[in-house]
Amino acid sequence: MSGQRILVVDDEPSIVDAVATALRYEGFEVDEATAGREALRAVAEREPDLVVLDWMLPDLEGIEVGRRMRERGFRSAILFLTAKDTIENKVEALRAGGDDYVTKPFSLAEIVARVQAILRRTQSDLPGDVLRFADLVLDEQRHEVFRGDTHVELTGTEFNLLRYFMLNPRRVLSKHQILQNVWRYDFGGNSNVVETYVSYLRRKLNTVGPPLIRTVRSRCPALRARRWSRPRRGERPERLRRAAHDGRQGGHRLAVRQAVPGSDGGVAAEGACGDLPAGAGEHA
Repeated sequence: MSGQRILVVDDEPSIVDAVATALRYEGFEVDEATAGREALRAVAEREPDLVVLDWMLPDLEGIEVGRRMRERGFRSAILFLTAKDTIENKVEALRAGGDDYVTKPFSLAEIVARVQAILRRTQSDLPGDVLRFADLVLDEQRHEVFRGDTHVELTGTEFNLLRYFMLNPRRVLSKHQILQNVWRYDFGGNSNVVETYVSYLRRKLNTVGPPLIRTVRSRCPALRARRWSRPRRGERPERLRRAAHDGRQGGHRLAVRQAVPGSDGGVAAEGACGDLPAGAGEHA
């Protein structure tokens, strides 16, 4: 995180101080402002990587600050803070150039997590913003995807979904994580939209090469012991009985399929209950 700069803008000094302190603790450089015009001057003097921007400011509303930043060509990411929580408000904030939206009251942990998530998806350390995995190449500038020498036509949502997978290779990603990072706001619809778009993306990629996207569902038994009582004199102790309960987890991950020899010479399970063979990158 070192070197990334955040501008915190709110007309309540206590909120500015709390948010700024939490972000500095995570290693960010933080500037502060308490009004809209002051925020615009701060951005012009030294453009930050991200602006935490309150909606209700004494001179210019945060929405107007965001619009002016975009009109003037500033590319800083924007995280809006506000007590307004209707869908219309959220849409307005996103259309004004916002990257995410948090309603008050909020926890500092949520602010830090959302700042980190926004920066992960808006910044790339790779030269030319080209992401690679196996024979898959995603060019962010040209908005193109190739599998080997074959061009893969993707919709905007499919492109963003693949980009998120390629930024997190070999990691299991939950529906909640995907919704938050691909759809980029608190999705109020059916979360099955994730399964739908993963299916679309998988189908397009699989037509030109071996499978890369895995859906991981695990059933991992956990042992718990029944309460034990001391045996009476002369009695043999009863064996400790153990029962298992299933913990169900699931998600999707981008991974190169690796065959693990099984008894029949086919592909066996790559790890069980979260325990991975070395280098497999499998977890659930």
